[in-house]
Amino acid sequence: MKTHLLLFIILASFIKGNSQTIDTIPSVKNKKGIAYKEYIAPLALISGGLLLKNTDQNHQFQSDFRKVLTKDFHTKADDFLQYEGILQIYGGRYLCFKPKNDLLHQTINIVIANAIMGCVVKTMKNQFQEERPDKTDHFSFPSGHTATAFTNATLLFYEYKDANLWYASSGFAFAATTGFLRIANNRHYTSDVLAGAGIGIGIGIAVSYWNPFQNFSFGKNKTHALIYPQIGETYGLGLLIRN
Repeated sequence: MKTHLLLFIILASFIKGNSQTIDTIPSVKNKKGIAYKEYIAPLALISGGLLLKNTDQNHQFQSDFRKVLTKDFHTKADDFLQYEGILQIYGGRYLCFKPKNDLLHQTINIVIANAIMGCVVKTMKNQFQEERPDKTDHFSFPSGHTATAFTNATLLFYEYKDANLWYASSGFAFAATTGFLRIANNRHYTSDVLAGAGIGIGIGIAVSYWNPFQNFSFGKNKTHALIYPQIGETYGLGLLIRN
């Protein structure tokens, strides 16, 4: 009963925060500041992750997932899905959706947001030293894959929310799937995924409003920059700049 109640509270906070964010789009469109209510969802997710961490419910969730999906379940789809938001940010213009920024400044936002997120996640992993469910190391909390996915999904949302709200919001479905698969692969607990999602959303909101280097350009010639996922023996992001 306590487990179901905790999940309900976290889910309700997430839905409430996002509904308030969407409701305030017209009111914040012409404002430079961030509306505090937009941080309800990320703070609820991070708080939920911290409260759930090291509890019996957290381990019970993991056990239930493994029973449903079988202990042999494994997929690498989450390694790809964490970058789906980036592909959608670049691809939206080719679907005739007008983005908020040009290609260069989209790339700047992606680089800065992911760099900040990476530093925050790495610092927290080193600080908490929580063992993964599969016992492979002590860097379970929070989930880096989930944080990456939600960072880029949030950038996508603020990039296209005025052009097409459905397309802008679609990245969250891929991000949520990434988090689910991290649990299903026995790489993270539910608490890790909740905290990672909150971190990603919070940083994505901050960078989207900050929109650093808005007037930045390389000389007189038009500059194009592109971030692309590197997936193989190692995972990461590559940067291509062309004048």
